[in-house]
Amino acid sequence: MAWLRLQPLTSAFLHFGLITFVLFLNGLQAEAGGSGDVPSTGQNNESCTGSSDCKEGVILPIWYPENPSLGDKIARVIVYFVALIYMFLGVSIIADRFMASIEVITSQEREVTIKKPNGETSTTTIRVWNETVSNLTLMALGSSAPEILLSLIEVCGHGFIAGDLGPSTIVGSAAFNMFIIIGICVYVIPDGETRKIKHLRVFFVTAAWSIFAYIWLYMILAVFSPGVVQVWEGLLTLFFFPVCVLLAWVADRRLLFYKYMHKKYRTDKHRGIIIETEGGHPKGIEMDGKMMNSHFLDGHLVPLEGKEVDESRREMIRILKDLKQKHPEKDLDQLVEMANYYALSHQQKSRAFYRIQATRMMTGAGNILKKHAAEQAKKASSMSEVHTDEPEDFVSKVFFDPCSYQCLENCGAVLLTVVRKGGDMSKTLYVDYKTEDGSANAGADYEFTEGTVVLKPGETQKEFSVGIIDDDIFEEDEHFFVRLSNVRIEEEQPGEGMPPRVLNSLPLPRAVLVSPCVATVTILDDDHAGIFTFECDTVHVSESIGIMEVKVLRTSGARGTVIVPFRTVEGAAKGGGEDFEDTYGEMEFKNDETV
Repeated sequence: MAWLRLQPLTSAFLHFGLITFVLFLNGLQAEAGGSGDVPSTGQNNESCTGSSDCKEGVILPIWYPENPSLGDKIARVIVYFVALIYMFLGVSIIADRFMASIEVITSQEREVTIKKPNGETSTTTIRVWNETVSNLTLMALGSSAPEILLSLIEVCGHGFIAGDLGPSTIVGSAAFNMFIIIGICVYVIPDGETRKIKHLRVFFVTAAWSIFAYIWLYMILAVFSPGVVQVWEGLLTLFFFPVCVLLAWVADRRLLFYKYMHKKYRTDKHRGIIIETEGGHPKGIEMDGKMMNSHFLDGHLVPLEGKEVDESRREMIRILKDLKQKHPEKDLDQLVEMANYYALSHQQKSRAFYRIQATRMMTGAGNILKKHAAEQAKKASSMSEVHTDEPEDFVSKVFFDPCSYQCLENCGAVLLTVVRKGGDMSKTLYVDYKTEDGSANAGADYEFTEGTVVLKPGETQKEFSVGIIDDDIFEEDEHFFVRLSNVRIEEEQPGEGMPPRVLNSLPLPRAVLVSPCVATVTILDDDHAGIFTFECDTVHVSESIGIMEVKVLRTSGARGTVIVPFRTVEGAAKGGGEDFEDTYGEMEFKNDETV
């Protein structure tokens, strides 16, 4: 399966290798024929009787004398073959260096601030380069670099006269990508699974231009001026390229007549937001909630950027949980490295990545994904070591642990924990706290609270409470924030009748606030029986798991005892003991029970 993944994107190397191997064989034939005419006698009329002159190579000259012995021929074959492999790897490495640079350019991002219809703002990042434009310009140039280099070497080496390769260098590569690669990609899809074209309009536009390119190339080489490429033909061919890119960009952005077409195939909630604006903003680009090319689902605007962030966060948590179950002996750093590698391997990648990956594996440089994941994990661990080793002995770090709290509306009060770590534990530490409104409002949903937490010498954590207001009105789950501020250390104990002297810094701060210094408290409404949902809509398990457990959540209320029936339904897997056991029954949620 790994070979099939690499196959579509190592096509250029296959082209390059096959072409250079054919040139190598032609060179051997020319060298062998240069030994003179060999007359045929008797029944050997089928043997080669002609001769061909050896031509000077672009890099390697003719090796004199031209009539070597058998031993010299073998030695020359070895030398030419080693030189061929050396040139092959050199061109591949140069092309992939160029491709890596293009990958860096096209992966640049910028921050945008999105203003939602309800007035809330969120910040996200978008690509500077449009994906379609980058694929048709820089990516196409970089991925075709070996073929372009071959064509340039041949044309410049033969005085701008087409040689044995000619236009077939580019045409063959394009045909291979268009027919063979697409055919293999369709063939290797597992039975019962489907794949969809991400941008159908762009596919139609580029496919039409690809077919037109074959027709146009045939016309200028065989009809208009057979065997000669005239200046006007070259200029017109070059002009077609920006027209093709422009039409593909119009199709991708749904401009002109495309905006009147049906948008059914663009309602995938996992797609990203496509935004195109001009102008600057101190912190990015501020935009209204109704954005051009936003995705709609059943007539409503879907806030995709928030969902994508939450989904990616949940996906990473799920990956870590699965890896922890599969590898309980691994430590956290190893699990993070494995999770990074898993996430990187399942991300959408450009053609440039696969080309670079193939070259690195061919030249023995190893798997770029594993190296990147290992470097990121090592960097994170080294940074944590630096931040824990250096300041921990001198500076007390203050933060919430945990930073997220949930409570029912009728709980009365919620307890929050402030933790002190490191520094001089023999000193008294003070830190202020204050509640801030979120979707929950002070006085209506919770009691406004502010004060100071005092951590006496030797104390590493302290709790304080925030009152929760109960009512009989059904409402959605709401949240508010508690923020820490103004941390300081009591430096020395003064005499009686004098206020304590508080000092926070001389050469260095004695105590600092670190993340998370803001806690989020979610109030679960209990004035409703609740809304019952699965924790995950999709769960992947192995056949050998035996028994699978599914977690059901109760949100938007937890009042009273509720019985929820459940049963299994066949999908692609068959019940009745074939793939799974038919199961049905009832779950009973007690009062205030949420899981």
